[in-house]
Amino acid sequence: MLNTKYSIFLLLLLMFQFCYSQETVKTSDIITYEPVDKTLYDEILAMDKMYFDAYNACDMKTQEALYSDSIEFFHDKGGLSTSKQDILDAIEKNICGKVTRALVEGSVEVYPIKDYGAVEIGYHKFYNKQEPDAVSKAVKFIVVWENENGNWLIAKVISLH
Repeated sequence: MLNTKYSIFLLLLLMFQFCYSQETVKTSDIITYEPVDKTLYDEILAMDKMYFDAYNACDMKTQEALYSDSIEFFHDKGGLSTSKQDILDAIEKNICGKVTRALVEGSVEVYPIKDYGAVEIGYHKFYNKQEPDAVSKAVKFIVVWENENGNWLIAKVISLH
């Protein structure tokens, strides 16, 4: 019984500390992004363009070549997909000729991941060709790029809508 009371006390203490130690972030505190590594930033933006040019043109061969065999695709509405072939099949069935993607200019941040690759964070918009008058809102995305001996592959995607 003592262990349970002690555990509850510690949990409440930690919650109290967390609640009262958080600082409010003000807009004036936010620092404008500048790439840590401009060369890496440019390289990842070029890879993003290569992938989404293929996505918009339904170039399945290029898309397949850019996905890691161990891809993890997290979609806030669709859940987790870990099958490269299932992801490609879904894109071909649901996206090709129907949807295009546009990067929100100036929204991308790129950070190196030591001995692995890079993470790309940004905003993009999707346009449904079947509803040309529909308004597209900018949504956040995160892509983890793996660098295998100079070859960039998409290893993880978090797609938020």
